[in-house]
Amino acid sequence: SQNQSEQAEDPTPAETDEHDETREKLQLIRVKFLRLSHRLGQTPHNVVVAQVLYRLGLAEQLRGRNGSRVGAFSFDRASSMAEQLEAAGQDPLDFSCTVMVLGKSGVGKSATINSIFDEVKICTDAFQMGTKRVQEVEGFVQGIKVRVIDTPGLLPSWSDQHKNEKMLKSVKVFIKKNPPDIVLYLDRLDMQSRDSGDTPLLRTITDVFGPSIWFNAIVGLTHAASAPPDGPNGTASSYDMFVTQRSHVIQQAIRQAAGDMRLMNPVSLVENHSACRTNRAGQRVLPNGQVWKPHLLLLSFASKILAEANALLKLQDNNTPGRPFVARSKAPPLPLLLSSFLQSRPQAKLPEEQYGDEEDEDDLDESSGSDEESEYDQLPPFKRLTKAEMARLSKSQKKQYLDEMEYREKLFMKRQMKEERKRRKMMKKFAAEIKEFANGHSENVEEERSEPASVPVPMPDLSLPASFDSDNPTHRYRSLDSSNQWLVRPVLETQGWDHDVGYEGVNAERLFVVKEKIPISFSGQVTKDKKDANVQLEMAGSVKHGEGRSTSLGFEMQNAGKELAYTVRSDTKFNNFRKHKAAAGLSVTLLGDSVSAGLKVEDKLIANKRFRMVMCGGAMTSRGDVAYGGSLEAQLRDKDYPLGRFLSTLGLSVMDWHGDLAIGGNIQSQVPIGRSSNLIARANLNNRGAGQ
Repeated sequence: SQNQSEQAEDPTPAETDEHDETREKLQLIRVKFLRLSHRLGQTPHNVVVAQVLYRLGLAEQLRGRNGSRVGAFSFDRASSMAEQLEAAGQDPLDFSCTVMVLGKSGVGKSATINSIFDEVKICTDAFQMGTKRVQEVEGFVQGIKVRVIDTPGLLPSWSDQHKNEKMLKSVKVFIKKNPPDIVLYLDRLDMQSRDSGDTPLLRTITDVFGPSIWFNAIVGLTHAASAPPDGPNGTASSYDMFVTQRSHVIQQAIRQAAGDMRLMNPVSLVENHSACRTNRAGQRVLPNGQVWKPHLLLLSFASKILAEANALLKLQDNNTPGRPFVARSKAPPLPLLLSSFLQSRPQAKLPEEQYGDEEDEDDLDESSGSDEESEYDQLPPFKRLTKAEMARLSKSQKKQYLDEMEYREKLFMKRQMKEERKRRKMMKKFAAEIKEFANGHSENVEEERSEPASVPVPMPDLSLPASFDSDNPTHRYRSLDSSNQWLVRPVLETQGWDHDVGYEGVNAERLFVVKEKIPISFSGQVTKDKKDANVQLEMAGSVKHGEGRSTSLGFEMQNAGKELAYTVRSDTKFNNFRKHKAAAGLSVTLLGDSVSAGLKVEDKLIANKRFRMVMCGGAMTSRGDVAYGGSLEAQLRDKDYPLGRFLSTLGLSVMDWHGDLAIGGNIQSQVPIGRSSNLIARANLNNRGAGQ
């Protein structure tokens, strides 16, 4: 069996001959590239030359693992052969390169073509567009045949994209018979911009030619001899940093247009002005000492050499221009979606049900209702002392006086709270009786004369943040208090320092009632600053089905980065005991092209007036990826809360995503000190060692 395995591993003579032939062809490609670099005046120690030779050797090794022996790479043999052929000058170089030039109007496409050939191939004009149709230019550079396809200038604005699309389609028809080897996308180095102004143009190019056009593309930055701008603090910035920042902006815009963050297009600097500094050979030199023309041509020739090697070795290359491109969609932020889903939301209620909260009613002790209500009225009269009278009291008398006054204030506040609770119950009862009476006598009651509409009254102006404007601006955005069921209010930015009145958006709310049983709440908010606009919309409705059980259905739309997230959620709450409330919910979120689904379970336990605990856990999944999370919150408070001021809260949270477990905890405690002071302490810590 060992002999059979050895025979299976050894290549056949036919495979050996095929590999030797492939290795010789690859050696000829290596020699060809060394001859190209020699004609451009570049040594094998050049960074681009060394990288190409390394990739050729690596590709040969990968091909050798597929079933044949790896041939020994002889760099000295290839280098000496290239030098001999160039010195003899008898063997012509079988190589040509086709470059298609794209770019905005006025960046210097035609001037760059003239600089490549060192002669005027295309007429240029500084005051009008030089190229008005697609044209082809051929010539020889250092004995190398170069074919350049010049295209009309493109326009960056949204309104001109239809014109750009029409022109690019004509370019696509032109290159259908002879497709280019390299795409040279030109832009100006001195046109510094950090916004997404070129995004419409780049997306139009991607839509017409496909994302594969960027796989063999080189970014050229013209006007490369321009001086860098001043830095943020007024000092001159370095030229290399200026080039790096500008290159990063363009490369990032191309990645977003192509939908692939793996792209890393090489950047070459270009300067076509006649006043540019030159070396002894007459070649234009940039401020960093680089001769730009050989570098640009070397990048172009290297891309075609690598494409020939890939075709020879039959390697699967994801960057092949003819290969259909599948954009990788961005993974949804499951921990963020799960954290938002686990937050408890109140259910919509009918107007007559909004007079009281069941949880607030449990805070007061019902057993001692009548006694404590009359206790304050049965107290003997009490006279408040003035400051002068307080000063004449002894220390013990002053303490007794303050204790008595604090006791009376607590009883008075407790009586006020109980009266407010009774008033809410009475209003709730009256609302139900009025509704029942109206339903029973609606057919016999004549339509009454409508009362005159109430006059809208301007609401008081909100307190505005500090500003450089005058104290009395000439105009303000005001909100009206009217009988309209729509509640529209401005959104105030309290931390703003801009020259405006502080309003950044508008908020609208309304409660609808369907068939007198189903409440539906609507709330929307739109905020806008100088750059970004945020939209937040929420609609929710609830239906009761039995005593202590209700189900809500809601829809949310809000900004998540630069995209909109659409969420449909449903919660069901039920009370199996008076002090025990449970809930379960489902959620589906659409973010970009990914759909996330979530499930949660919530349990609330009210042990007594002092202690309550809320536990919640759930999971969110999308594309086979799952995130788990949970939280626990325990609260211990004074027996007379909110009259008593002692309050302690303990919170724990757990999140597990991709095997990365994150645990965090926080505690907050409020302890009364004296009669009118509170000491509040907060602390939080997580398993990453961060906290405060």
